[in-house]
Amino acid sequence: MKQAYLYKYGLAILALLFSINVFAQSNTFKGKIVDERNLPLPGVSIKVKETNQGITTGNDGNFQFTSAGKGPLTLTISYVGYDPIEKTILADLAITVALVPNAKSLSEVVVVGYGTVKKSDLTGAVSTISSKDLNPGSITNPLQQLTGKAAGVNISQTGSEPGTSPSVRIRGITSLIGGNDPLVVIDGVQGNMDLLTQVPPSEIESVDVLKDASATAIYGSRGAPGVIIITTKKNRAGKSSVEYTANASVDVLPKGIKLLDADQWWQQAQLYSVPASANHGSSTDWYNLLTQTGVTQNHTIAFGGGANSFNYRASLSAILQTGSVIKSNYKNYIGRIQATQKAFDDKLTLTMNLNNGINNTNYSPTGVGRESFRSNLISNTYVTRPTDPVYNTDGSYYSDPNVFQYVNPYAVANTVVNENHINSLFGSLRADLQLYKGLSLGWFGSWRKVDGNSGYYLPASSTVSSAIDNQGIANINNYHNDEKLMDISLNYKVNFGDHNLDAVAVYETQGQTYNGNFAQAKGFINDIATYNALQLGDLSKVTPGDMSSYKNDRNLVSFLGRVNYSYKNRYLITASYRRDGSSVFGVNHKWGDFPSASIAWKIDEESFMKDQKIFTSLKLRGGFGITGNQQGLSPQGSLQLVGYSGVTYFGGAPITNFVVSQNANPDLRWETRKQTNIGLDFGLLGGRISGTIDAFTATTDNLLFGYTVPQPPFPYPNITANVGSLENKGLELTLSYDVIKTENTVLTLAGNGSLLKNKVLSLSGSIAGVPLNTNYVSWGINSYLIEGMPIGTFNILQHKGKDAANAETVVDQNGDGIIDQGNQSPDRVIAGSAIPKYTYAFTPSFRYKNFDASMVWRGSGGNKIYNTLRPSLSYFESLGKSNVLESAIPLGLYTSQYSSDLWLENGAYLRWENLSFGYTVKTEKIKYVSSLRLSLTGSNLLLITKYTGIDPELNVSGGSGSGSDGGIYPRTRTFSLGLNVVFK
Repeated sequence: MKQAYLYKYGLAILALLFSINVFAQSNTFKGKIVDERNLPLPGVSIKVKETNQGITTGNDGNFQFTSAGKGPLTLTISYVGYDPIEKTILADLAITVALVPNAKSLSEVVVVGYGTVKKSDLTGAVSTISSKDLNPGSITNPLQQLTGKAAGVNISQTGSEPGTSPSVRIRGITSLIGGNDPLVVIDGVQGNMDLLTQVPPSEIESVDVLKDASATAIYGSRGAPGVIIITTKKNRAGKSSVEYTANASVDVLPKGIKLLDADQWWQQAQLYSVPASANHGSSTDWYNLLTQTGVTQNHTIAFGGGANSFNYRASLSAILQTGSVIKSNYKNYIGRIQATQKAFDDKLTLTMNLNNGINNTNYSPTGVGRESFRSNLISNTYVTRPTDPVYNTDGSYYSDPNVFQYVNPYAVANTVVNENHINSLFGSLRADLQLYKGLSLGWFGSWRKVDGNSGYYLPASSTVSSAIDNQGIANINNYHNDEKLMDISLNYKVNFGDHNLDAVAVYETQGQTYNGNFAQAKGFINDIATYNALQLGDLSKVTPGDMSSYKNDRNLVSFLGRVNYSYKNRYLITASYRRDGSSVFGVNHKWGDFPSASIAWKIDEESFMKDQKIFTSLKLRGGFGITGNQQGLSPQGSLQLVGYSGVTYFGGAPITNFVVSQNANPDLRWETRKQTNIGLDFGLLGGRISGTIDAFTATTDNLLFGYTVPQPPFPYPNITANVGSLENKGLELTLSYDVIKTENTVLTLAGNGSLLKNKVLSLSGSIAGVPLNTNYVSWGINSYLIEGMPIGTFNILQHKGKDAANAETVVDQNGDGIIDQGNQSPDRVIAGSAIPKYTYAFTPSFRYKNFDASMVWRGSGGNKIYNTLRPSLSYFESLGKSNVLESAIPLGLYTSQYSSDLWLENGAYLRWENLSFGYTVKTEKIKYVSSLRLSLTGSNLLLITKYTGIDPELNVSGGSGSGSDGGIYPRTRTFSLGLNVVFK
């Protein structure tokens, strides 16, 4: 018995000693994984070679594990989009490993609409910009982050007025009146460009731009101008995190245009016999009086976490901008929450997004001035005489009764109220259920609601003549938009042998309702209530048009499908088909069909490429597709409408008259765009050089346009119809070269460029059997739509000189002694186009350990600008009532009856768009901080151009008026400090 107990206790003691020995030999290994900017990377996969252990990093990029022995151990580290790396580690000695981005990024996932695809499997033309590649600085709109980042995507910022958004054109002008803005999709929610104001810039994970028809056709009627898909940041399951991002900038004005000061003005005034009564003895710099140093702030606090089958991320953002013109400002507050829940053994995934934005803007007044010169407020400072005082002796704002419709710009800035308030809400819910292996059922629903109102008050004290005549004018505009979308999808993915199939079928319905009202009053005894008490106005001053209201809706029903097929991961085919039915078209053409197909060949996967060492990747792509367009059409655009036509009296009683205000067009149909694209993706020298080349041609048929028609047979002189066609051809190139690529140092030279040629193929045709010979349609000042020529072609009189009276003379091209100024005059000459022929960008970046730097240079050219400000400020006949440019003195023109190419200028420019420096602070010894990054950014640092106006980056949207400069809000130069801190 004693032996049994001895044996039993002996084993227990041996086991205890063994466990103590094992415990004594267990050692802790820990470290941190960061990206190329030294920011933590969560979810990085780490495998220990010797023990086969597998671990992942937390949200702070840290990892930790235990193992017997003190090492060294070998870690194999891998993460999507980065080169895999092996590192050795010793116990109790923490390491920090910086991953290097993989130039090939062949496993990168790209969002392509109703699904995702690996970048290596793309068959269409898609540009992807990740969060780390977005432009830094004080950003007020996400489009500013994309500037210069994608070939064929032309983003232009006209001035820096708070609350205004850049314009974007993808592969040129697709339509004349049907709309050229791309479709915006944010986490599945579809919308117009205004949807971008609800995206906090620091919360963007990636942006995918779909450019060719094979990629956009899946969106059918909304995809013709291209598609911008934004994916916002989401938290991964694991440790919770709190992140604060801030940016503050000062916004200064570069040098403006050169005008005469008070002494120069009086000197010239005496030469031209201006009476002394026009000189009021002041010396006023109106431009400096109305401008100031602006300030922009961005603040975002984001937090999130998750465990097991649930994760969430929420954020609150504030974008605050004080404009460089006094009294202009912008405030945008955004709150968002995203959550994902899995259930039924992870077979069901529910994803919810909720976003609310509150947007308040005070705009600088526009459309003010004299009858001969109406523009924005800052442009009125150019016209006003420098000898005019700001105030009268009694303290009221100065106004000159001897100048017709004189305007004091400082009075306008301080007294006019021009406010806009928008409250936007959108939410979405997605449910994905795995029915069987590879087969899943999806449901998605979204709802967007926009409530907006704008208020305007023009008091008599503003010195504006219409306000003085009416003793003040006030109006309110209220509008409410309601947009709902729902789709049901069936997805099937299967691999069998060398074959891979990914198919999706979708039924989708969209409904949009719009309603609003407008009210205006005049004649106020004081300015206390501004536009907030219209009932205080004089009712006897009410005129037709002072009150209006509306409500309309539009509906879209769609059936769509797409198949992605690959063989041996080498030969790829994508085919899609979408059928849309829209309520806005005529009864004969409600439905449209939009097919597409594209193929790709991974040449580098072929056996004959295995032994070569030049190409790391090589893929040839080609595709064709048809997309539709219904933008720009009102919901009742195909119906005959009647409108108010005054009041008559019959038998002493008033009778309201109505008249046809819109012709019916039962054949109003889809504007269609057919596009062919051929592309080549390549990587060289182990992926250190990578690039893409795309060539495309696109033709818009059934072009939507407003035509003049005879009366009769039509009751109204204009009609919207599908008659003409446009053509766009282009070439795009993107290149990136990792000059240096080591663990501590990365230097990348990158850039992109595009060539674009557009042409109006046809404008003429027939409507209901009535022939339409349409050509030389005015499209702005001296610019026209001419068959066979680019959109906005300048057809203009040629400047010759001046006569003995210093009046301008022009060339009599046909020598008949008469200067014909008609649209098709033989005295006009073709002198270029308003649309740029080429755009380019240079985007190098550098990183050394914790320091990083990047810059963006971009430009465009091949276009002309008609500078309408110059003639307004160059004729000395108006010197007694206004100011002139310094350049007007050597020009010496007293007057002109012509609008000639003297004012037509080269629109080419090169802009130093962005320069940013960043430093990531080591945080190992900071208890509650996992990462900390500081940055310094300058924007709009340099402009190289021959254009004499304030800035050559103008409206190039392709609409009427493109390519002319009648005065813009100044473009600022900004210097900003940034902070990003992630708390543990």
